Order: sequence, then structure tokens, then C-alpha cells
Amino acid sequence: MALLLLRQILSLFLIMACGFLIVRLRLLKGSDSRMLSVLSIYLIVPCVIVKSFQIELTEQVKSGFLLAAAVAVGAHACLLLISFLLKRFLKLDAVERASVIYSNAGNLIIPLVTAILGDEWVIYSSAFICVQQIFMWTHGQMILSGQRGVNWKKLFLNANVISIALGLLLMLLRVRLPGILYNSVNALAGTIGPVSMIMLGMLLAEADLKRIVRNRRVYLVTALRLVATPLVMLCLLRLSGLAGAVPEGRTILYVSFMAMMTPAATMVTQLSQLNGNRPDFASSVNVMTTLLCVVTMPLLTQLYMSWI
Repeated sequence: MALLLLRQILSLFLIMACGFLIVRLRLLKGSDSRMLSVLSIYLIVPCVIVKSFQIELTEQVKSGFLLAAAVAVGAHACLLLISFLLKRFLKLDAVERASVIYSNAGNLIIPLVTAILGDEWVIYSSAFICVQQIFMWTHGQMILSGQRGVNWKKLFLNANVISIALGLLLMLLRVRLPGILYNSVNALAGTIGPVSMIMLGMLLAEADLKRIVRNRRVYLVTALRLVATPLVMLCLLRLSGLAGAVPEGRTILYVSFMAMMTPAATMVTQLSQLNGNRPDFASSVNVMTTLLCVVTMPLLTQLYMSWI
């Protein structure tokens, strides 16, 4: 599994290199990646999520989805506690804490789960994404903006949350998309990997790599995001004994664990930019964690397969 994951990550990184070259050859600008970001957030990812719910609602699917959602809630609760301790002992600021807590569970995990395990497993990553969106637009928004209170409008009008609600409703009502509509949704969903990685490559092409590698705090946050917190989560998963709670529980937990060990969420950079809260540093962490996950994710997968 670790070798298969490594091969898939390397394939995605080759696609990212194409985005990098397009900007370096001055065919496009890094800022043009915003168009791909909009397509991904408002069209492609929702199609992936809705498609993932187009499966038969069996007892196994129901119990697996509830397990994935419960693990996601527990993981974020633990990460919030960890970030509180890190704030106290390592003096992490809001951007650093958000980068440690929130992972890039959407853009990277969905194409990896699809490629490695198959379309039928994306529904369990959707459970993690739903929980993360709730935490991101409540806790994440508050700490990055420095303001108290929850923007409920942004939470409930979030494209991912709406698509998950729609997908769940269709699955519960056992409604299948008509053939032509399903083919369109399926075609759009299949572009998530290339589009996401080209977008990241375009952003990376205009990043100040010298400034990034000279910032020691970037290395600290990267180590916490890619190594420390995933290892804590892995230990908790092992102690929980949840792998045997439902059929295929070990694989369902692995989908959740993949979401926990990914790079820092691009949404942290976007919210930092929106609130004027160190967007350059948030972008640096995103770049560094994206580059180094090609090493850490296969190694953590090997540990998971050995321990769980």
C-alpha cells in the first residue's frame, strides 16, 4: 500500500510540475491559478462528493460512514487540544496553529483515495471533509480573523457542505442521477487530480523558495503537520480498537488517517489572506508541506499497515 501510495503521489507531482513549467515558461501567471481554484472548489469537488454518494445505502456503508465521521470529530477535537498545548509551550500563533490542525483533505486525498482504493471509498473521505469544513469555518475562521463568533452563512453556504447534504439526501432517498447527468458529473469528478495539482504547481512557480527554506518556523510547523500530529493520531487509532468495529473498518480508518497526514490546508492560506493574517507564512507552510509529503505519507502508511 505504501509503495502504491508513493507511485500515485509521484504521478500527481509530475502533473504539478506541468503547472510549474507553464508559469516558468511565462505562458500563464501564478495568479491565473485562481480560475482553477474556483473550478475546483465550486464545481469539481462538489461533483466528486455527490458522485461518491451514488451508491447503495447498505448497513455496511451506513456504519462505515458513521465511523469515519466519528473518527473525524475525535481527530479534530484532539488536534484542537494539541494546538492549545503547542500555543502554550511553543508559542505558536494563529496561522501556525491552523496549519497544524487543518489538512488538505479535499484536493489531495480524494484523487489519492480514488486511484488507490476506488470510487466507492470516496464517501468515507467525504465524511472527514464535512467535519473539517465545520471546524474550519467556526474555529479556524475565529482564530485567523481574531474575532469571536461564527459566520453561519459561510458555513452553510459552503459548496462542499451543500454537496455533502445533497449527496446524503439522494442516497437516503435512494435517488440515482439520470444517465446523462451522471456521466457529466463523473467526467468532471475525474479531473480533480490534474486540476488540483496543476493549480498547486502554478502557485509553487511564483513562491520565493529561498525565503521559505530560510524560515525556521516553517520547518517547525511542517514537522508538526506531517510527522508529529499524524503519529499521535496513529497511536490513538491503535489504542481505540476501532479497526474491528465495522466491516472493512481497517480500510475506512486508513482513509481517515490519510486525511490526517496530508499537507497543510490551502484554505488556511486563503483565510489568512482574507483576514490579512500572515498570508505569506501560511503559503510557505503550504508549499513546504506539499513538497515533503511525498516522503512522509508513504512512510506513515507503512506504519499504519504494520500497527493497525
